[in-house]
Amino acid sequence: MDRAPLAHGRTALVAGATGLVGREILDCLLADDTVGAVHVLVRRPLQLAHARLTVHVVDFAALPPLPPVDEVYLALGTTIKVAGSQAAFRAVDFDANLAVARAALVAGARRLGLVSAMGADTKSSLFYSRVKGELEDALRGLGYEGIVVARPSMLAGDRAALAQAERGGEKLALQVSRWLGPLIPKNFRSVQAADVARALLRAVPSASGRQVILSGAMQP
Repeated sequence: MDRAPLAHGRTALVAGATGLVGREILDCLLADDTVGAVHVLVRRPLQLAHARLTVHVVDFAALPPLPPVDEVYLALGTTIKVAGSQAAFRAVDFDANLAVARAALVAGARRLGLVSAMGADTKSSLFYSRVKGELEDALRGLGYEGIVVARPSMLAGDRAALAQAERGGEKLALQVSRWLGPLIPKNFRSVQAADVARALLRAVPSASGRQVILSGAMQP
């Protein structure tokens, strides 16, 4: 599995490119001249065209063999409210992300970036945080050369531009951040999706071992 990046530039895979952070990751990869090709996995067609972009419409529960890639970014996520149940939430946030990670490893990926969440912990009493922690642990056992885990607090970004419903918790967190500003510890302030994406993109290409980036470290 130890191979040099492709001669024409790195090849990246993104799962979750229709979400806040995933779309920022995709845009940055397409703007990066050191990236030769970008593959995205989506459930529905992505309305975006680019010379270096290939869109794969897939069933995450039955992934086909993936093209050769150097690095993979996992940004698949939902909420229990949107998913409809804890089982449906887990199918996206745990099962789908883990399936992509396994398939990308077979396709040659050596490094992985994950959009997790603040408080991710397998022992958490909160179902959401517990699933995030279980995914982090499962990825650690796959054998990647480098894994970078981003644990953002509440995300800030333009969900309307992505035709996504606004999340009440995020809206409240943004308002609190504006009111209290620097009084809030940096790891607990809302963080821009673009800053989360940039933090992963800086760290993943040269990652070795496992690195966790907390929310405060992602902010300017």
